[in-house]
Amino acid sequence: MAAGDVLSGADRASLDETIRKAEQLSRAEFSVFVGHADGEDARAFATSLHNTLVAPSRSILIMVDPGRRSLEVVTGGFVRRTLDDVQVELAIETMTRSFGEGDLTGGLRRGIQHLAEHARATAKTG
Repeated sequence: MAAGDVLSGADRASLDETIRKAEQLSRAEFSVFVGHADGEDARAFATSLHNTLVAPSRSILIMVDPGRRSLEVVTGGFVRRTLDDVQVELAIETMTRSFGEGDLTGGLRRGIQHLAEHARATAKTG
């Protein structure tokens, strides 16, 4: 997780714990990038980050560029079998609402938890 100067040590520790629990619950891998998205296209930047992960097909990447007010969620092919676009959009709305209230860490935590819960619920039925 890249966080630059945006997140404190306590924030990073809190996110690490949330990610660890989310991975145990969903069996997907979570990554969070908070920082400047290089280039003009934030989605392309997030996708390029996602493609560098160890297991991109089983991964969910959340990329936040606070300076651009940009948020992207990229899911791998395996994850897309268990997590639909509607649930991803709901997680994005949850995070965006929290970010608007000035709560970056809380928004990320709630978004990660939402994604993990819905990936798990669908995976159990499939």
